Amino acid sequence: MKTLVLPAARADIVRQVGYFIEIGQEHIADRFLVAARIAIEHLSHTPQAGAPRPMKSPRLAGLRTWPIEGFDDMKIYYLVADDALTVVRILHGRRDIERILER
Repeated sequence: MKTLVLPAARADIVRQVGYFIEIGQEHIADRFLVAARIAIEHLSHTPQAGAPRPMKSPRLAGLRTWPIEGFDDMKIYYLVADDALTVVRILHGRRDIERILER
């Protein structure tokens, strides 16, 4: 399955890695980066694995979520259409997800 990671999702990864480095946890930054890559790869093979997340916006219809192993509060928010998986964002689950994604 073709996988596209949107620029906002890439920025989310960079931001999270930067945060871990900033607090002196470089080894956790490395582990997060690897775990995010593995999770995205897993979803590209089993895109229906993630839990559906109802959204008000029609453009986000079918949005699904999947946790990043070892960082379970960090979720991948993605869409599946035909033969393509689009990673929309990678965010901490305690944030105001709907507000962020509706922008």
